[in-house]
Amino acid sequence: MKKIIKKSKIRSILVIFLLIFPILALTTTVNAQEKTRVTYAFIGATPNPVGVNQEVLLHVGITDYLLVSEDGFEGLTVTVEKPDGSSETLGPIRTDSTGGTGWVYVPTMTGTYRLQTHFPEQVYTWVSPAAFDPSLSGEILYQASVSDKLELIVQDSAIEYYPTHSIPNEYWARPIDAQLREWSTIAGSWLEGAGRNGFIAPYNDGPETAHILWTTELTMGGLAGGDMGEHGMVCGDAYEGKYIDALIIEGKLYYNKFEGQGGSDVEQVVVAMDLHTGEVLWEKTLLDNEQIEFGQTMYWDTMNSHGVYTYLWATSGTTWMAFDAQTGRWVYSITNVGRGTRTFGPNGEILIYNIADGVLTQWNSTAVYYNTLLEETDNYYYHAGRWRPQGRTFDASYGIDLTIDLPGGLSGSASAYYVNDRVLGVSISKTEVESWAVSLEPGNEGDLIFKNTWTAPAIWASSNLDIGFATGSVEDGVFTIWVKETRQYYAFDINTGEYLWVTDSEHYMDSYAGTNRVIAYGKLFSVGYAGIVYCYDITTGNTEWTYLIDDEYNEILWSNGWPARIQFVTDGKIYLGMEEHSSVDPKPRGAPYICLSADGQEVWRIDGGFRQTHWGGNSIIGDSVIAAMNTYDQRIYAIGKGATSITVSAPDTGVAVGSSATLKGSVMDVSPGTKDADLSIRFPNGVPAISDGDMSEWMLYVYSQFEKPASATGVTVTLEAIDPNGNYQYLGTTTSDISGNYGFTFKPETQGKYTIMATFAGSGGYYGATTTTYMSVDPAASASTVINAEETGFITTEVAIVAAVAVAAVIGVAAYFFLKRK
Repeated sequence: MKKIIKKSKIRSILVIFLLIFPILALTTTVNAQEKTRVTYAFIGATPNPVGVNQEVLLHVGITDYLLVSEDGFEGLTVTVEKPDGSSETLGPIRTDSTGGTGWVYVPTMTGTYRLQTHFPEQVYTWVSPAAFDPSLSGEILYQASVSDKLELIVQDSAIEYYPTHSIPNEYWARPIDAQLREWSTIAGSWLEGAGRNGFIAPYNDGPETAHILWTTELTMGGLAGGDMGEHGMVCGDAYEGKYIDALIIEGKLYYNKFEGQGGSDVEQVVVAMDLHTGEVLWEKTLLDNEQIEFGQTMYWDTMNSHGVYTYLWATSGTTWMAFDAQTGRWVYSITNVGRGTRTFGPNGEILIYNIADGVLTQWNSTAVYYNTLLEETDNYYYHAGRWRPQGRTFDASYGIDLTIDLPGGLSGSASAYYVNDRVLGVSISKTEVESWAVSLEPGNEGDLIFKNTWTAPAIWASSNLDIGFATGSVEDGVFTIWVKETRQYYAFDINTGEYLWVTDSEHYMDSYAGTNRVIAYGKLFSVGYAGIVYCYDITTGNTEWTYLIDDEYNEILWSNGWPARIQFVTDGKIYLGMEEHSSVDPKPRGAPYICLSADGQEVWRIDGGFRQTHWGGNSIIGDSVIAAMNTYDQRIYAIGKGATSITVSAPDTGVAVGSSATLKGSVMDVSPGTKDADLSIRFPNGVPAISDGDMSEWMLYVYSQFEKPASATGVTVTLEAIDPNGNYQYLGTTTSDISGNYGFTFKPETQGKYTIMATFAGSGGYYGATTTTYMSVDPAASASTVINAEETGFITTEVAIVAAVAVAAVIGVAAYFFLKRK
């Protein structure tokens, strides 16, 4: 079997590293005509000092460099003298082309180590003169050298490394400071067109409620009313899909504003929005009314340049156009792009796999750039290590970086490609399933992993069955096929092709179009037009649980459950939305959007919230925020944790020690959508924050103008205090009401100034908030205090009583004589 692996020559370029350290090129003390060089070995250690049994990174090499990046000096060693008098030798060590390299060493005792680099004499041939020193050409002898001894101090106490940053527990936005590396786990992008991302979205904190951050109109939608009666505006199902190929890149949402019908002859606008705030960043037409189709985040990693580039890609026939994701400006194009299965490589490079005439090819978008530069000798060194495609149009023919002659006798075509792992082929007939896998692992490309034939059940031959490849997972060691008429999955070992198991039959409605599935968390999830979510153990095929997406009010006339589609899985959760091929109008009411845990528990469900689409774009997720079109009103909704504000007030006048003091305040939702004009009018005092359990109905009331929930509750508020003596006091908790307000009463026991702290710790739907206020506590009046009338100038209680009686008697006598005279 012939294997041809064509790798990019970018690795064979001049070491531009020396632009940063040009002094290295000047460290020669010999006559260039003698073709020998004195060398200067070095040794460094980081960190130094270091704790015992902690790793130390040694910097080993000489101060000379070589021509091409694959080359290096050979045979270096490091002698290590330990504190107890013993010694060891590290190596042999090969440098990189800069003349140096790293070596990890772990000291096992405290004290002073002494390390020294030994560079052996060797010859290197410069096939062309060095750009920075033309005397470096031809064969040169590099003389042996020894570095100074380095003292490495090893102590008992471990040295500290840079501390980790916590995942945010309050509202956050882009850009994320690059030092907050831990946040990468919640800051994913969605690069493939909506609904074609394989459903796996790993880098998110999946929303735990239906809380809405903001909305925006995609097109005219909702109830038409008037002469149109109960009918709604067109939603795109069937065949006129809206919100197609929406993307999320680095916290920004991109979508095509108009449908794709008419091509470039009809105006098309691409919209970019801040996913966290809903702010429109730009709207523009890309070149000749192009539509975005997919996105790219590409990590460019060379000896001189390291960083991520982001692009929006549009395609027109075989021409691909890359646009800057920040501004929408055209950057470069690639022509003559071939057909095949498109995916992404480990650094975000675009890959296309294709098999034709028994030959597998891998096309690489970055190889197009590499290899084009190699053909342009004048520009090659100038561009070496840099990413500079701006303003150019490249020919895709330069992009093939892997060619494999497949083993003979493989039937069918490829069913799935797993980057740097394997290509899987599955051929299905009425009598057998033939499967095979060929390695794509670097170094083993083209090796046959397995080829297997399984005899199908007899019923296959005697029935008219529609059978096809379903899905697979290398991590879980399984691939599956789906038998439509019997509604069953058959599973096979992805490493051997051996048959593993078959599931029980699903509901008969799942034989209709729309059934989809995903393997995640060691399970196979499946759902279709029956409205039942099935979860199978990936090892046994046993049904672990089912969840009926029940239609309480029988709005769907042909099923007891809502037809649904998996939107994505993330953070141990599976998200599902109702969709159907072509709905009647008026549309069935109450279509659900659901979040389930991987073990089948309902995390949240909103009925009538985010109805999905079959022909348009499904909901997507990035930066832990869902972006979904709702076909009930043709608006885009952002769903995720919202920010809140909290207030607290205490009595303005002093409160006597031991008497009751009432603390008052409110907790409000301050998400961007609450500032919209319509909500500002409806909620002049702000939108209250509501409990997770009531969130779905509350969001329908706030954003869809449904009836106000009668019994919704607010959130829990914790009250604390610092008394005048500086002592902490936990006062208690209370719950805000449906208006967002709360009250709490306590009795202060110490005279002086109190600091009052009110905290909402956060919930599934909201980030928390805290605030403070102050109150004064006065001394209490004493009931036993004797008041001296002479000292105070006031009459005593006894004197007052006597006087009052006397006055009453006089009035009584006067009244008697007055009446008698009459």
